[in-house]
Amino acid sequence: MAYPFKSILSPVQFDDNSVAALTAAKELALTYDATVYVLYVVPIVLVPGEGYIVYSLEEQEMNAKKSLAEIADRHLGGVKHKIITKIGEIARSIFDVAHEVHADLIVMATHGRSGLPHFFLGSVAEKVVRESHCPVLTVRPGAKAAAAESAGS
Repeated sequence: MAYPFKSILSPVQFDDNSVAALTAAKELALTYDATVYVLYVVPIVLVPGEGYIVYSLEEQEMNAKKSLAEIADRHLGGVKHKIITKIGEIARSIFDVAHEVHADLIVMATHGRSGLPHFFLGSVAEKVVRESHCPVLTVRPGAKAAAAESAGS
């Protein structure tokens, strides 16, 4: 692990939690003059039909690139950043990209699932924390709202 952080990976899912994590990544990038790699993984969902799944995934990836560019423009001003999209299993793709970009840190959202939803859906963040080669900073649900409240106090 290199310290200070120079390569920060921030996987997003286009929700408020991901934006809060991306904001945390931006603050760290500003502090350490780091590059933020913004990642979206298009998950593979098996759908019956020949050829349909490939088209659907490619279209989703193209749409994700546009959405990532918009998010980066809105939330990463003044920070070096690169947009990356992948198609595949989410946690595995995060690990692969972390190795590709030599990530010193992964900053990602958690979604706060517990009980049966956690059991059935699993936790990508939990898997990344357990198996990552580098430190992982997780941002919990509601962190953006809590930060705004404390800043206003």
